[in-house]
Formats: sequence, structure tokens, C-alpha cells
Amino acid sequence: MLARTAGSNPALSVDFGGAFFGVRFIVRIVELFYSLQGEGRLAGVPSVFVRLAGCPVRCRWCDTRYAWDFEAGQESTAEAVEKEGAKFDTRYWVLTGGEPMVQRGFEPFAGAIGRAGRHITIETAGICYVPNLRCDLMSISPKLSNSRGGMSGQGDGAGSWLRLDVLKRLIGEYDYQLKFVVERPADFDEIADCLEKVGDVDPYKVYLMPQAASRTEYLEKSEWIAETCLKTGFSFSPRLQIMLWDGRAGR
Repeated sequence: MLARTAGSNPALSVDFGGAFFGVRFIVRIVELFYSLQGEGRLAGVPSVFVRLAGCPVRCRWCDTRYAWDFEAGQESTAEAVEKEGAKFDTRYWVLTGGEPMVQRGFEPFAGAIGRAGRHITIETAGICYVPNLRCDLMSISPKLSNSRGGMSGQGDGAGSWLRLDVLKRLIGEYDYQLKFVVERPADFDEIADCLEKVGDVDPYKVYLMPQAASRTEYLEKSEWIAETCLKTGFSFSPRLQIMLWDGRAGR
């Protein structure tokens, strides 16, 4: 398994001489693990998770702060990542972070990982648009004001990292799901405002899920969020990593 280690190299480098169409794509990987997809449309599906380093958003309730630093983890090629992930019996792979879309060279890296009939989910905050990605499901979690904490950004709404122009492009070009983290009832107004401004959003691709750091907190919030889903027609997304493993890292 690719372990979390300290590093001092750049967030990404490209070494011409390698594994995929003559190019070896090197990115910083924080961890690779095998687990059930915890959220959204594919919840419960056994998947290989590849966590890339670096995130400028830094949500105050983030449960993967060890991946914030762009120099976290270690450099790895797509070839090495493929070899490690091939040990697990699934065609479902999840490229996550951090915020994987901000790494330079992410497009060719995703293309290399997406060979051989793999299903690729990319988990993103929707702050960066990358064209021509090898992506079967763009899993977007727009950041509301409840995420503010670590760093601030320039955005278009109550959430300082809410990038409406990017969201519109991503949902226009990829199969997608929108996953909103709900902490308080007031978040529903922000969600409605975001969806109205983005426009042309398929309501069957909108998921609401509790912000929770523990199983107890998850269960406390789930009931009233589920009631809202019944009223709006949006889907309730579980968070299996909380419900089953109480937020333990690597699950």
C-alpha cells in the first residue's frame, strides 16, 4: 500500500520516458486503499481509492486534513498505482483528494488509470475545470458556507469556494452527481440557491448527506435530512465510512 509520508518534491512532475504512450505520469499520492464507496450513486460498491495530495479549499470539517499539503505523500507513477490497485478484485476506481483536479497533469494521469475498462469516479469540490478527462462519474461536492474554515477563496455564493462557472461546465460535459454536505437546516436555502444559479440540474443527480465526524452525529442528523429529501425529491446519500467504520482513516 502507498503510505503517507513526508515529502519535499513538487506537487507534480512529468518524466518523459515511461509507461503510457511513451510518457510516465508522476503525481503525489497520499494513500491507496480498497474499501466500499461510501457516498452517492455507487454507495456500497467495492472500489480502489487513490488519494492525491493537495487541497486549497481546506474545509473546517474535513476528515482528510493529512492530504491538504501539496507535498504530502510520495511521488508515484500511474504504472505503479495501477500495479498496486490491480491487487484488488474490482473495476471501480475513485480518484480523490485533497482536490485531485488541481494537480498539473491530472488529465493524462486519469487517462492512464482509466484503461482496461475501469470505471473512474473523480471526487472534486468543483473548483477547477479540466477538459477531456477519462471520467465515468464526476462526483462534485460544492462547498457551502458551512465549509469555511482553513482558507478562503474567491467564489460566487455563500460558500467562498462555490464556483458556478466551473460547476456549469462540469455538469455539461460529464456524467455527474452533486453531493451537498448538510450541517444545519439553513443549508437547504443555500443548496436551492446554488441549484437555481447553476440551472439545468437533473434533480435525480442531487444528493444530500449529513456532515458528521462520528456515527452518533451522523445518526442524529440523518432523520431530518431524510425528511427533507422526501419533500424535495433529492436523494439521501449515506456516508458508509462514518456509519460502518465511524470515520476511521483508510475506510
